[in-house]
Amino acid sequence: MDQKKKNLMLMVPMLHQGGFERVCIKTARLMQEYYNVCILIFSSKDINFDITGLEVIDIDVPSQKGLVNKVINVFKRVRKARKVKKEKHIDISYSFGSSANYVNTLSRAGEKVLTGLRCQTDMENTGEVKLFCRKSDQVLSCSKEIVRQLKRDFKYDRSTYIYNPLDILDIQNKAGETPEDYPFLGDDIKVFSCSARNDYIKGIWHLVKAFSLVQFKHPEARLVVMGAGNWDKYKDMAKALGIKDKVCFAGLKKNPFPYVAASDVYVCSSNHEGFPNAVLEAMALKKPVISADCKTGPREILLSDAEYNKLIEEIPDGSSIKEPIRGEFGILVPDMDQEENFDPEYITEGERLLAQEMEKILDDEELLKKYSNKAFERASVFAPDKYKDSIHEIFKRYE
Repeated sequence: MDQKKKNLMLMVPMLHQGGFERVCIKTARLMQEYYNVCILIFSSKDINFDITGLEVIDIDVPSQKGLVNKVINVFKRVRKARKVKKEKHIDISYSFGSSANYVNTLSRAGEKVLTGLRCQTDMENTGEVKLFCRKSDQVLSCSKEIVRQLKRDFKYDRSTYIYNPLDILDIQNKAGETPEDYPFLGDDIKVFSCSARNDYIKGIWHLVKAFSLVQFKHPEARLVVMGAGNWDKYKDMAKALGIKDKVCFAGLKKNPFPYVAASDVYVCSSNHEGFPNAVLEAMALKKPVISADCKTGPREILLSDAEYNKLIEEIPDGSSIKEPIRGEFGILVPDMDQEENFDPEYITEGERLLAQEMEKILDDEELLKKYSNKAFERASVFAPDKYKDSIHEIFKRYE
């Protein structure tokens, strides 16, 4: 430990998969230049990230089912986290996501506490948000929309947004590997891809149904979905829709980038996001993006500043668009509902609109090429050096 450096703790429940876990790892590596950095996790089960050279402290209090067990877990985690903070003489602690925010704020041991609200689901429990705002020295988010919402709905003005870092060179290097089990090959095949765990917030049933409509006009189209979870219900629905041989649920991939690189278009069907890393990662691989206008994230990526500002003037409450928008950097479609529905006979208007945009980008080679170039242009804005300078500037205020 360098005695000249302050001690920074990053707190995250697990390092299994997901956007904010990846950002946590990246933040740790970028901040090692300035701080003695450690990452505190609640469980080391199924670590899926490279943690070489990082100090990771596992307090070994994994998640439990049931309200009583969850409450007991919070107290256990708080007690163990406070002990670590004292032993490590932590100066600044920064947590990612609601469950880590609880523990971080309640285990304060003299350090400055920063919490991260990184997704619209983090905003839906008003009691949690009020607690984090009251107990934190500052709330950080990865979206302008969350900052706007905190000010508008909670009268909280000590929030800052900082966009997630995107290491384009690393993504491109990893994408260079050959995916031996890639399911769809052929010059005449066009592949839509999506990286998402099996969770209702990812809206994958919408994507599968929309894709089934695309088949009528583009039988050469295929769909690959990568992510953890049990996909049996989706496979059954794909079979009922007559597309089981044209959809692949590839499961969790430690390196998903070769699969995205081998596709033609990336689609995000989420009804909740923070600032979707997977969308930016696809754009770093020059993939045109079609995304649902979920509550935070995609519109800030796919629209220019002028387009975004015009939109929030027209819809100041942050609700979704009603018709597709071909933004400067990608295509937005209206947000789709969050109620899971696996009935193959039930197709929503939102799914039809998504299917239409998927068809149009396959119809128009120039449009596909345009958004491929624009995707990479946009991805280049989110370089790690910019994130590094921004997050360090925030931390310096609390040294």
